[in-house]
Amino acid sequence: MINTDRTWQTPTANLTISDTEIHLWRAELDRPQSQIQNIAQTLSDSELQRADRFRFDRDKIRFIARRAALRGILSRYLNVAPNQVQFSYGPCGKPEIADNLDSGICFNLSDSQGLALYAVTRGRKIGVDLEQIRDIPHIEELANRFFSKQESTALQAVAAEEKIAAFFNCWTRKEAYIKAMGDGLSFPLDKFSVSLIPGEPAKLLNVDGDRSAPELWYLKELVTAPNYIAAIAVECKGDRAFEITNWEWGMGHGAWGIAE
Repeated sequence: MINTDRTWQTPTANLTISDTEIHLWRAELDRPQSQIQNIAQTLSDSELQRADRFRFDRDKIRFIARRAALRGILSRYLNVAPNQVQFSYGPCGKPEIADNLDSGICFNLSDSQGLALYAVTRGRKIGVDLEQIRDIPHIEELANRFFSKQESTALQAVAAEEKIAAFFNCWTRKEAYIKAMGDGLSFPLDKFSVSLIPGEPAKLLNVDGDRSAPELWYLKELVTAPNYIAAIAVECKGDRAFEITNWEWGMGHGAWGIAE
């Protein structure tokens, strides 16, 4: 179980959001088997077919919970039932709300080891990444392979006890950015740089071939739960001051389709 605190609030039944607001949602995915049948009723046939392809029950449960939470969260903004939320997918597979719902709601999601994080805004590209902190063998070799030269050099200068945090700072910020762009792995990780020093603000430092990019994107480190690191990347459109609200999915209003 993750620790709950006052910064993660119980949501209201219906929600509104402006284009200068970001709503973050976290959800525990390791739900009791007794809940899964009810949760699964909100999924589409194609989602249920995907769930059935998982070999292990834990992975199947987490997939069902992750998609059910996404549908439940988005239904709060769209004022429709969770099973009525429809998706379309970009060229690299990024999910979006289908055009026929005409909502302006933009979202992204990430999960790691039983915890999911969802980011919602309006009218802006947004990406989120979440990683559970863990030991990384040959961490500098991995950074040299995937990170930019600027990032690898910065990581080498970090004290030994902070290298893992610095690595995951870099990884989550880079992933959040490319997810917001919607380019997936087609955008080379070594062609842009982000800040990574623990304690320093998250920033997009540079992008090869696009000198204006750092001014067009807002990056922020997120505090989600003990032993996790996360980040969001949001398209600025001239704004750099966002109001961020943290919501806890699964608390109140029968969020999982059962009495909470």
